[in-house]
Amino acid sequence: MKILVVRFSSIGDVVLTTPIVRCLKQQIPNATIHFITKKSFVSLIDQNPNIDKVIAIQSSINEVVSDLKKEKYDWVIDLHKNVRTLSLKQKLKVPSRSFPKMNIEKWMLVKFKLDRMPKIHIVDRYFETVKHLGVKNDFLPCDFYISSDSNVSIITSFGIQSPFLAIAIGAQFSTKRLPLNKLVEIISKINYPIVLVGGKMDAVLADSIISFFPNKIIKNACGGFTLQQSASIVKQSKVLLTNDTGLMHIASCFEVPIVSVWGNTVPSLGMYPYLPKSPELFSIHEVKNLNCRPCSKIGYKNCPKTHFNCMNLQNSNEIIEDINLRMSVKD
Repeated sequence: MKILVVRFSSIGDVVLTTPIVRCLKQQIPNATIHFITKKSFVSLIDQNPNIDKVIAIQSSINEVVSDLKKEKYDWVIDLHKNVRTLSLKQKLKVPSRSFPKMNIEKWMLVKFKLDRMPKIHIVDRYFETVKHLGVKNDFLPCDFYISSDSNVSIITSFGIQSPFLAIAIGAQFSTKRLPLNKLVEIISKINYPIVLVGGKMDAVLADSIISFFPNKIIKNACGGFTLQQSASIVKQSKVLLTNDTGLMHIASCFEVPIVSVWGNTVPSLGMYPYLPKSPELFSIHEVKNLNCRPCSKIGYKNCPKTHFNCMNLQNSNEIIEDINLRMSVKD
């Protein structure tokens, strides 16, 4: 059976599809799995042994649709469900299934703060698309495979030998990021080596953080490493402090303890760390009972209310205590 799995973006969303890919490959005899995504996210899955072929697009499905028709797929498993995937399915004209995206429920939660979302993780909703094939959830973590040339030596790169805390300081939208003053407040009470991880756009913030602590061991890994290399750094960390962002989901693949901090988004949207057998490995810090939260299912450049209370009112002492407790646990 040849199956095309569809998820175009983004980092966390693509990572969260990997349990579906794994179970399709392992539970269907002689299954051939192809995966289509955007070129910028290929590195998330191109090392995955459960995927036989990765198809990448730059901006349009028209770049690849003629080649996809030649593959003669038995099924299209749509884990994105938008206008682009609808067009793809119409052009391929093969049987397909789409996951329940719950757009109305998400709209009600954001617009009216009425939580009608199912109390399950989005991965469980993804599995709805393959149950007709007899595929069941194995309740294992997501997968992220690091190529051998992407493994980062922490000692060589940063001169760190002791256990370290990784902090993912970025996020696609500002309203999902811990502000500088909160990061400084938290880091001031952490006495472990720290590696700041993120993309090129986070490098300036990382430098600003480091400037507050000339006597602490804090290293800037933002922008100087590929996504695969950043995953290697996170994999080797003792604990990850993170916003609601892609590196949070990558850390869950390696069962790295996660201290997650939530701003304008909420875990009830179903995209908290996926660790079904080890929920004790992650914690969620959020400011509850704000009548403006969630203000969006993804985020904004700036707080629509200007106060940014969802982050500014975070309890730094609780976050610090959580980090220090997890860092002190013996392996």
